Amino acid sequence: MIHSTAIVDPQAKIAADVSIGAYAVIGPQVEIDSGTQVGEHTTILGPTIIGCDNRILQNTTLGGAPQDLHYNGEPTRLVIGDRNTIREYTSISRGSVAGGGVTEVGNDNFIMAYVHIGHDCRVGDRNIFTNSVSLAGHVQVGEQCNLGGFSLMHQFVRIGSHAFTSMGSAINRDVPPYVTVSGNYARSYGINKIGLRRKGFSDEAIDAITRAYKLLVRRRVPRDDALVQLEPLVQQFGEVRLFVDFVLSSSRGIVK
Repeated sequence: MIHSTAIVDPQAKIAADVSIGAYAVIGPQVEIDSGTQVGEHTTILGPTIIGCDNRILQNTTLGGAPQDLHYNGEPTRLVIGDRNTIREYTSISRGSVAGGGVTEVGNDNFIMAYVHIGHDCRVGDRNIFTNSVSLAGHVQVGEQCNLGGFSLMHQFVRIGSHAFTSMGSAINRDVPPYVTVSGNYARSYGINKIGLRRKGFSDEAIDAITRAYKLLVRRRVPRDDALVQLEPLVQQFGEVRLFVDFVLSSSRGIVK
């Protein structure tokens, strides 16, 4: 399962059924679990932990040192979950000491070619990163987000679950859950209703989310007044609670 031209450090822990393509380089302190496929010319440096049944295509670089001027060789980590597809020329950096020491990618993500995920990022499950998406350091991405090609995330930005970014979006503020954004700098253009319906959200839940969006983002009603008006919906819909909690916890501010 390991090509004769691949270089695998003796300290690496590789499950018996992992396949490693030609000219791949696997460094020390790398762990790769069962069923994962590593493509040709891929480089994986440690400390890095990779779960089960991932597809890592050719010319990918995982676990490289963080692109941080303050990094001084500390043993930080990259942790990748299960069943992710990571396409050609993607790079994912390890964490930095200042950011907690770990970069995390969850499960079932589809990461297309030329994506960069910077140090100390936290990526949830079932997201789609289209070609050439770039995340600066410390970015957080929730679950089931769809990030359009060439979207750029400023450091420390948060992308809420089920959000949608259009092609070429430059994002320097937090994007709440369910919201569609576009532009440079990105602005919000409403709730991703089509995407939510495809995911099985009820019309009642979508209407409630839309009301929360209009009060907290579009109209920017004074926060205390908005919370009073939204309290019945928060109690009835967990989706609205997620939206409100995200907005209230934002330290960078919400996209305009």
